[in-house]
Amino acid sequence: MKQVVQNYKTGELAVLDVPVPGCKPGGVLVRSAYSLISTGTELMKVSEAGMSMLGKARSRPDQVAKVMQSVATNGVPATYRKVMGKLDSYTPLGYSLCGVVEQVGAGIDDVKAGDLVACAGNEHALHAELNWVPKNLYTPVPDGLAPRHAAFGTVGSIALQGVRQGESRLGEVALVIGLGLIGQLVVQLLAASGVRVVGADPDPARCELAERLGAAACGDPASAAVETAVAELTGGHGVDQVYLAAGGGSNQPVELAARLCRDRGRVVDIGKCRLDLPWNAYYEKELDVRFSRSYGPGRYDPEYELEGRDYPIGYVRWTERRNLACFLDLLARGSVDVQPLVSHIADFDDAVETYQRLKDGELKAVAVLFRYPGQAEDTGEAAAPAVAVPTVNVKPRPARATRTPVRLAFVGAGNYATSMLLPHLAQRDGVELSTVVTTTALSAANAQRKFGFAEATTDLDAVLGDKSIDAVFVVTRHSSHAELTRRALLAGKTVFVEKPLALTEDELAGVLAAVEKSGNDRLQVGFNRRFAPLLQEARRRFGARSGPASLRYLVNAGRLQHGSWYLQQGTEGSRFAGEGGHFIDTASWLLEADPVSVYAVAPSGNEDLQVVLRYPDGSTATISYVTTGAPGFPKETLDLVADGKVLRLDDFVRATVYGRKRWVSSRLPKARDKGQNAELAAFIKAVRTGGPMPVPLQSLVATTAATLAVQAGLAGGAPVTLERAR
Repeated sequence: MKQVVQNYKTGELAVLDVPVPGCKPGGVLVRSAYSLISTGTELMKVSEAGMSMLGKARSRPDQVAKVMQSVATNGVPATYRKVMGKLDSYTPLGYSLCGVVEQVGAGIDDVKAGDLVACAGNEHALHAELNWVPKNLYTPVPDGLAPRHAAFGTVGSIALQGVRQGESRLGEVALVIGLGLIGQLVVQLLAASGVRVVGADPDPARCELAERLGAAACGDPASAAVETAVAELTGGHGVDQVYLAAGGGSNQPVELAARLCRDRGRVVDIGKCRLDLPWNAYYEKELDVRFSRSYGPGRYDPEYELEGRDYPIGYVRWTERRNLACFLDLLARGSVDVQPLVSHIADFDDAVETYQRLKDGELKAVAVLFRYPGQAEDTGEAAAPAVAVPTVNVKPRPARATRTPVRLAFVGAGNYATSMLLPHLAQRDGVELSTVVTTTALSAANAQRKFGFAEATTDLDAVLGDKSIDAVFVVTRHSSHAELTRRALLAGKTVFVEKPLALTEDELAGVLAAVEKSGNDRLQVGFNRRFAPLLQEARRRFGARSGPASLRYLVNAGRLQHGSWYLQQGTEGSRFAGEGGHFIDTASWLLEADPVSVYAVAPSGNEDLQVVLRYPDGSTATISYVTTGAPGFPKETLDLVADGKVLRLDDFVRATVYGRKRWVSSRLPKARDKGQNAELAAFIKAVRTGGPMPVPLQSLVATTAATLAVQAGLAGGAPVTLERAR
């Protein structure tokens, strides 16, 4: 088998072929699926190994003291041979992994071969294809938890033990100093416990990540931002706990902890940082300084770790193994999310190159995983998630130019149809509202009376069979859109379907099968925002771009009223599935391309979403779809940044373009124009003239596939590739 090793004398890293460990009693043999690189502890070892002998001595004074003691006891020659022999040996790396039980040792009855387990220990959960792991250092992985996420079990236990040492309570305020891998997990664990968290780290990217994962505020410890946030959250009293998750030789974390902690607060050391306690500061506040020992009680106890002797739960509630199981449970229930921490997944065979890139700073990462060969099938893990973007292969029939007026039928006459579409059509020259179809007679009669339809009916087949009708509007509940669109296309009608076009990949495929069978590709989806006059003018003012762009779209969707059919997710899909296509289409139109991948994350317990779209030229669009914002805040704000220019849209009321010259639109005096009128004008023109549809069909398909990929990404916890089907 293969294993990652390092020579501490020379600094050499290698992937060696070594014998398979035996399966001893009291443990299990585990074949690795994913193992986690600790970008703190392991990189410190790798960096130290590359130092000179003097540098190694300076970095490990504790080891130098042991050497001096050995010299006094055994003499210089014997000590030299002993030290050189130890330095010039291969040592293992790694301590956190997830894998499949391959063999069960005697005395083990809680798992069996084929079970997925998370493993811990710097002698047992190594970066190796196979590891023997004693009973108290593994735990079964809950159903549904991805192996790559379960590989975080050990570092999660370290963070969890640190939080336990802080004895945090609901409503308290904590400061986390150092927002690396452990610090990010501590932030999430505290937030899940009802503690408000302030983070401190000089890296702005890590501060931003921590705020996304639950921190109330984060900032550079050298700035005033952290002290200001603490003062505001605590009324000037100081935080209840400080968690030191930083490394390095600076004493700044310890001094900052004393300054921002309240009287008789707690300071918990989780990382390996300098601890020269300023006596006066700690004495005057009578601060309680605590250490968190790795994964929890049992660590460094050979009877617990190697012989499997558990501590009675009545005396020791949380042990190493119980912490490991608890953290996996939090992951499985969505209380903690490790996917945003995964900066890179490397194949195990590329381990040496990966460590070198981390050491050189080429690979900036919070967490890096090794993926082992052949494990996807053995663990039951799904292949890398992907959603197909069907290619529209159809030779359209020549579109017939209709006579004036264009005769329209509406299938559905709900609130959106009667408030946003029909008012624009009822008074438009060259348009005749022919028939309205609803499932209840009264709603059809109401629409006929209000908008002047010639006929009202509940018979859809009669409408689809009426050759005098040129176009059909599908404005029903989401679950019926795809089927009604499919039937209307097969009937030869030009179709306007309100978003979404489809709620599943199968529904989308059914619509395109109808296009191919009929040769009728005359389809428009109600993505109206690209037609908004204000946004069109802003894009024209922004001009062409040469480099990749960054787009941010905040949608303050708000909460739905109780009883809304939008809440019937089992039949009508999620809220984002219903209206997310609007925002993806707008982003793609502004970036002039279709997305190639989608990554989506959602906090537990609400419908808020963060969706990141990646485009072929390297551009990205981030859509923040939130339901928990203030009702008085604008619903939609958008920023597009590229080539030294910025386009800003404020809720379709005002737009601004910043460049060599600044352009600001006048504030619209009337209601927001989100493009419905212009969209309908373009659609009616295409129907009347037989010209091209306002939006290419392939673009509609790509936007629909990207919207479907959001749900797939949430379910799989990983980016979803949008693969163009052939």
